[in-house]
Amino acid sequence: MWQMLYFGVGGEFVARASEKMGRIVLLLSVLVPIMAPRVVFGSLLNLGAEQLVQAGGSAISVTGYSVPSYVDWNKDGRKDLVVGEGPDFFGMGKVRVYLNSGTASNPEFTDYVYAQSGGGDLAVPASACQGAFARVSYWDGDSLKDLLVGRSDGTVACFTNTGSDTNPTFDGGTMLQVGAAGSKVNIDVGSRATSTVVDWDNDGLKDLVIGALDGRIGVFLNEGTNSEPDFVAETFVQEDGSNLVVPSGRSSPVIADLDGDGMKDVLTGNTNGQLLFYSNVGTNAAPIFSGYTLIEADGIAIDLAGTPRSRPFLCDWTGDGNLDVLIGAQDGQVHLYQGVPEPATICLIGLGGLALLRRQR
Repeated sequence: MWQMLYFGVGGEFVARASEKMGRIVLLLSVLVPIMAPRVVFGSLLNLGAEQLVQAGGSAISVTGYSVPSYVDWNKDGRKDLVVGEGPDFFGMGKVRVYLNSGTASNPEFTDYVYAQSGGGDLAVPASACQGAFARVSYWDGDSLKDLLVGRSDGTVACFTNTGSDTNPTFDGGTMLQVGAAGSKVNIDVGSRATSTVVDWDNDGLKDLVIGALDGRIGVFLNEGTNSEPDFVAETFVQEDGSNLVVPSGRSSPVIADLDGDGMKDVLTGNTNGQLLFYSNVGTNAAPIFSGYTLIEADGIAIDLAGTPRSRPFLCDWTGDGNLDVLIGAQDGQVHLYQGVPEPATICLIGLGGLALLRRQR
């Protein structure tokens, strides 16, 4: 990963990578920003070969389709693995929690427990290729982690934490709604709701972004507060003037700045088991997109076998500062792609002059 700082014409860029790579200085000869071409860098994701996350010495394999995330569940300073699963034999989706018994830099897992709701396992109705699409969020502003669960029928439920932040337990869940006051209805994206929380329009309020079976990505802007979110209408992520539709459907979005330009981008899975990167060509407050790039691992485009419904989660698995990706899929396993450092020396040549990047030890 690079952070580029420009201090003026004829000045210098300073890019910092990891300590092991040393300090890197980029000197510009003559640079005229108005005349120079727009340079679009690729994704910051530089991923190594696939690994399967293990627990107790064996690859994790949940019931049905896996939906992984990586959060500090019990607030002990070590991130834990939270995995939605299902449908099970009874047509329900549950949420597994694998507590980290290793360290922050070397996570290890043994066994799991199910997230609890009302004295039993938290469960939602499930069908076909989706059980519980679970994401942790501090939803109601009380400093206790809650669970948002996207459901196979296209709806989203919020399970409020009635326990503590170190030992979460949850209520029976409330359906998130949209519409004007007095005429609210349950949020419903049609089928296969894959929800994530992000400040989409940079107004300081948490918004809701939801993927769906049809490949579109819905945006629900928060017109309320961070402690009492209120959604009035649904819009859709735009690509070249139309609704963005992820190829093969079953969009599963993650929102983050993935190309280092300070604007939020979209990383999404799809039915075919790929990972697609959409770079923001709008603004950070009004993102729009134009085309995608397939994300690679170890030099090969990620493409899980069959039609496995890739469901990604961005994280820093070992705390090394590199972006890593977890992917859930039809096989019930948790696929891990760890980021690897970029090469230390590159040369850039463009209109307006020569840019030389030199590594200093």
